Amino acid sequence: MLKLTEIAPSNALADDVLTLPFDLRQKCRLSAITDGGREVGLFLSRGQILRSGIVLTGSEGFKVQVKAAAESVSVMRSNDALKFSRACYHLGNRHVPLQILEAELRYLSDHVLDHMLEGLGMVVSHEMLPFEPEAGAYHSHDH
Repeated sequence: MLKLTEIAPSNALADDVLTLPFDLRQKCRLSAITDGGREVGLFLSRGQILRSGIVLTGSEGFKVQVKAAAESVSVMRSNDALKFSRACYHLGNRHVPLQILEAELRYLSDHVLDHMLEGLGMVVSHEMLPFEPEAGAYHSHDH
């Protein structure tokens, strides 16, 4: 098993890719198989969220780029700034990890939250897409 223990410099070129859903990109200890079939173990410091595009490495020098897996997300799209703001407010008030894009919100599929937004007059769809929620105001943010 190849041990990945640190984040490589941002200009590092990867030797392989590791595609993971959001819940696994929050773990500091993890065994996984890269897209190229290599067994890896993550041994990272706590509190990191592995963002898509980050390259991990270890003492062997092998580099693995993290990729956000497509997963089941609820999607609300609106060009109406008031509706969009209300959706952000109500989801944020429930501490829901939320990806905010131009006129689009994504959160991990949850029928209760879907019904809440639909009750506020919004249309929610379900898609298989990568999920990269906001890091939060107290975390470094590179978007």
